Amino acid sequence: MGAHGVLILSPKAAERVDSYNPAWPVPKVLSLKAKGKLNRSIFEGSTINTPSMLVIEDYLDALRWIEKDVGGLGASITKSQQNLSVIESFVARTPWIKFLAEDPAYRSNTSVCLKIADMDETEVKALVKLLETERVAFDIGAYRDAPAGLRIWAGTTVSSEDLIALCDWIDYAHAKVKASKK
Repeated sequence: MGAHGVLILSPKAAERVDSYNPAWPVPKVLSLKAKGKLNRSIFEGSTINTPSMLVIEDYLDALRWIEKDVGGLGASITKSQQNLSVIESFVARTPWIKFLAEDPAYRSNTSVCLKIADMDETEVKALVKLLETERVAFDIGAYRDAPAGLRIWAGTTVSSEDLIALCDWIDYAHAKVKASKK
């Protein structure tokens, strides 16, 4: 599976690239140096490869979409906050599910992580599998090193109505998995 991305370095990180030389070889495709110094041309528009240009076009397209179809940055943030509110309501009325970040100040309003308090890892995997089998949600399981739980994208690209439906499905899947263990 291929991928592309953008690299953004702070001035301090750029200084570190100039001053640090790892003891191991760095593949050319991953090297940020040319002639022992940071290759600044790659940050000034020099094309490294065609996929690196695709990510820039994707980014520009996303910015145009946010401005034209969503209403700009403020509207995008408002939409994500509304989406988080849907999940907050679900968590407030559901005793077995909690936010991974217990302090609201540390919660993301786009990448929402939840833990399922009354299920072990096997049960959570069964819940996630059921959601995938029913084609409700894909890649929703918690990260490998996190407690058993769910990751939900609640950004601007998701409708509140879809999140309400997802919460209903999570409730259904939880009940079904718990019933199967009796």
